[in-house]
Amino acid sequence: MENFPVINLEKLNGEERGATMEIIKDACENWGFFELINHGISHELMDTVERMTKEHYQKCMEQRFKELVATKGLEGVQTEVNDLDWESTFFLRHLPQSNISEIPDLQDEYRKVMKEFALKLEKLAEELLDLLCENLGLEKGYLKKAFHGSKGPNFGTKVSNYPPCPKPDLIKGLRAHTDAGGIILLFQDDKVSGLQLLKDDQWIDVPPMRHSIVINLGDQIEVITNGKYKSVMHRVIAQTNGNRMSIASFYNPGGDAVIYPAPTLVEKEADENNNLYPKFVFEDYMKLYAGLKFQAKEPRFEAMKAIESNVNVGPIATA
Repeated sequence: MENFPVINLEKLNGEERGATMEIIKDACENWGFFELINHGISHELMDTVERMTKEHYQKCMEQRFKELVATKGLEGVQTEVNDLDWESTFFLRHLPQSNISEIPDLQDEYRKVMKEFALKLEKLAEELLDLLCENLGLEKGYLKKAFHGSKGPNFGTKVSNYPPCPKPDLIKGLRAHTDAGGIILLFQDDKVSGLQLLKDDQWIDVPPMRHSIVINLGDQIEVITNGKYKSVMHRVIAQTNGNRMSIASFYNPGGDAVIYPAPTLVEKEADENNNLYPKFVFEDYMKLYAGLKFQAKEPRFEAMKAIESNVNVGPIATA
């Protein structure tokens, strides 16, 4: 197994900046995933988020999950289940408007902590997008502007727990997929593993590391970079022991943002065929993705290509 890319963000501030940027570049081109340490989010805040998330699951969600499992008769399955994930989840929306105050069962202190955590992750996502711009030779702010649309980006969090599973060989925690959106920031359990990515036709574990943030790239980054950076298939393997916590925050384009390859990344002398990726409105892609999440991304790109003639593309102003 190759060494999973781990990036110490503090090294961007000193003489190791060039080497660190090179690791980020390699991770984006060859892995679609990397893990961040010294990312600027305090360990104290992360510990509080983890404690409160696990308490909330035990108090409000664990019994519901057990009842769901019982009603579907999943304890005794004998054949592989392909239409269900062994996970208990809820969703928080942060941008363009937060819905944290509307989610039932959350303690006020937990709401407050998750709002604070989301603000830190939003800032980190935007810093990372600019690092990607730097490596790609795009002007600073290009990716953030490309995601902006008329109301700013969409930013939300999927809070998941993967309880112990009696038949992990027959039921996945989360089936294999690529993420539809932009850049994903994951705070995962450091004691219970399960996340894997597909690299060179092999499933590789994403190592649990205390206080790290795992980053992966979504389909929109692949399109904007014209395939230079790719979104990668990943999955969660259910475990027989331990309850795995996963807090995945998705920094995505706004619904009406028009997504297309950055012109400077499409070879100048090339004909139309070199532009491998379609132009589309992000919410149209999401409608398609909703039904095809657990399938390959390439047919989704082809389907968007078939309807792209109607999309009006204006220049992205980064000033």
